[in-house]
Amino acid sequence: MPSVVVVMGVSGSGKSTVGGLLAQRLKVPFLEADDVHPAANRAKMAAGRPLDDEDRRPWLLSVAGWIRRATDDGQGGVVACSALKHEYRDLLRQAGAGVWFLYLALDRATADRRVAGRVDHFMPARLLDSQYGALEPLRPDEPGLTVDAAAAPETIVDEALRTMREIG
Repeated sequence: MPSVVVVMGVSGSGKSTVGGLLAQRLKVPFLEADDVHPAANRAKMAAGRPLDDEDRRPWLLSVAGWIRRATDDGQGGVVACSALKHEYRDLLRQAGAGVWFLYLALDRATADRRVAGRVDHFMPARLLDSQYGALEPLRPDEPGLTVDAAAAPETIVDEALRTMREIG
């Protein structure tokens, strides 16, 4: 089984819901990566300006630090993190052995609808263009699974658990 699962995808794909449920089922700690965004990043997104690689780097390093600690202490965990680009996932994968990605693939119309329906979130729907522009789906050589994020969260978690058991 993977030591840390990174639930990834664009805003509105269900990372927090699926990640929280997966962590409960695995009985491991859960990190909502949005919670460790620097205040400047939150303010920038709230103002409708997309983050660039330079903005994301300190945030990704914080997430990588959490992964390192979760791996080093043997407890493992689940992280909800967009991890949009291959290079971001490389950084997270280098943080600990056994990092595995669950990519919640979502069509644009559904993402628009979900993000527009959120209350009290710093990420406005108009930033979805930048997320889809940056998105690099999982490559065949990356450890993980791609699922349809329109499925029910319980169905996604069941499929992920089944796949993780198969890979051992």
